[in-house]
Amino acid sequence: MTLVSLIICPVGMVLNAIVLWFLGFQMSRNAFSVYILNLAGADFFFLYSQFLFYILAIISYKYSISFRIPFLFEVLAKVAYLSGLSILSTISIERCLCIMWPIWYRCQRPRHTSSVTCFLLWTLSLLFALLEGVGCGLLFNSFDQSRCLRFDLIICAWSIVLFVVLCGSSLILLIRIFCGSQRIPVTRLYVTIVLTVLFFLICCLPFGISWLIQWSRTLEYVGICDYFHEGLFLSSINSCANPIVYFLVGFIRQRKFQQKTLKLLLQKAMEEECEDRGPS
Repeated sequence: MTLVSLIICPVGMVLNAIVLWFLGFQMSRNAFSVYILNLAGADFFFLYSQFLFYILAIISYKYSISFRIPFLFEVLAKVAYLSGLSILSTISIERCLCIMWPIWYRCQRPRHTSSVTCFLLWTLSLLFALLEGVGCGLLFNSFDQSRCLRFDLIICAWSIVLFVVLCGSSLILLIRIFCGSQRIPVTRLYVTIVLTVLFFLICCLPFGISWLIQWSRTLEYVGICDYFHEGLFLSSINSCANPIVYFLVGFIRQRKFQQKTLKLLLQKAMEEECEDRGPS
């Protein structure tokens, strides 16, 4: 898994960097693309932390160099993981609001909601990870068992809430798309959301479960559960697959093959009818 991860992580970082470049500097942003921009940032940082971790681990093993791999990488991975989960849950909630109360959503939704929400989610994820890192001795030699368990419990509870919200809102979205008398049209935007959520649940849910098992099986912050690294590996695959999903969705409903740039494919993936292109 280490060798495969050394291939997956750089490829994923390049793909996410392309998404960041297009959405950040080359395209006009809307409510949804702001979330995708931040989700690509979370994926990039997660892959970056894993790549550096594996590089240092290989150097330590190959050359028998005894040094402590910085736990800052673990903190950075948790920040990226929590941010990605939070942003994805917010996307799903917003889409549910959009299809259930479309008039209210488009008329009453405050401007810059997406940007403010992403800033708050990043701040909250960073706060959780730093508090756990300090309490559990990941950043400094300041291990405190009671504080570590307390912060672990808070993070686990927050992750469970986000997973429940993500699954519930995604289920409502699927029901409104495929069932009922008032079905909504299946646009590229909804395909992008559904596939991104599906990949996240398949690849990242095991990491969340192993994280929860790690906390519940031991009352001290020692060791890791048996499938923790497998969960990290699957999460890396998810972070690499998200940009591929965005670009592939851009090919949907093309009647004939045309040579298209990645920028145009990304624009196609973000399309929806009656899209709000105002400030977000």
